[in-house]
Amino acid sequence: MVTATGDEQVLYDVVDGVATVTLSRPERMNAFTAVMGRQIVDCIDRSDQDDAVRAVILTGTGRAFCAGADLARGGATFDYGSQEGDVPHRDGGGIVSLRLFRSLKPVIAAVNGAAVGVGVTMTLPTDYRIAAETARFGFVFTRRGIVPEACSTWFLPRLVGIARAMEWVTSGRLFPAAEAMTGGLVQEVHPPGQLLDRAHDVAHSLTAETSPVSVALSRRMLWSGLAASGPEVAHLVESRAMRVRGGMADIREGVEAFLAHRPADFPDRVSEVAPGLLAELGLDGEAPA
Repeated sequence: MVTATGDEQVLYDVVDGVATVTLSRPERMNAFTAVMGRQIVDCIDRSDQDDAVRAVILTGTGRAFCAGADLARGGATFDYGSQEGDVPHRDGGGIVSLRLFRSLKPVIAAVNGAAVGVGVTMTLPTDYRIAAETARFGFVFTRRGIVPEACSTWFLPRLVGIARAMEWVTSGRLFPAAEAMTGGLVQEVHPPGQLLDRAHDVAHSLTAETSPVSVALSRRMLWSGLAASGPEVAHLVESRAMRVRGGMADIREGVEAFLAHRPADFPDRVSEVAPGLLAELGLDGEAPA
């Protein structure tokens, strides 16, 4: 069943253990608004709380994934001081990126069309990115007189390397899906009509035979490890994680199922144990550090 959130800028649909979060402002090429940002966050909250959801797909409606910030206010669009007075500004794209970073479920971005500005930076914290052959990407901030946002100065160099990130960001140019794949921004490119089917295949491949709790912990450990000062930090986190997981029901089931040559039926529930385990591991902070 497809459900709308708020004024229907984002749709939320769960089928066969996969939640699809669809940006739905096709008349504006899914341009990003504060309402859309809040609704994306709400959808990830819902997926985290639903143990029937094993993975999340993030995609768009119509010919665009997201054409960037809604520029309806013209030249005042990014004048946050005049909008908020003395309230410290928090970048809306960054709030979305941090929520995607903290997701307890793997997130697959299925980029169905133009992904520009926040439309591309919001995909960086996702775990697997695939694109339609017709998709185009652009970190266009310098061409609008602003700067990168949505935590992209942290994520992008780690994903594609500093040299490529620097060229894409400083030039602000648009580039095709083929270049995005060559550069490591997306893992796969497909004809538009095959994109969502492939996204579902990826979602099931990541979750079909795995422990949901172990996936949630491993996802956070890998992302957070990118900011570690050295392998010793990872060793300590991994040692604590092995200790706290070692006596839990999932471990016994995983080993016994393997020895019995049968599929595992992991009993631990993400909503019940993952938040506490992440806190014990020191991986529950809001910022990727």
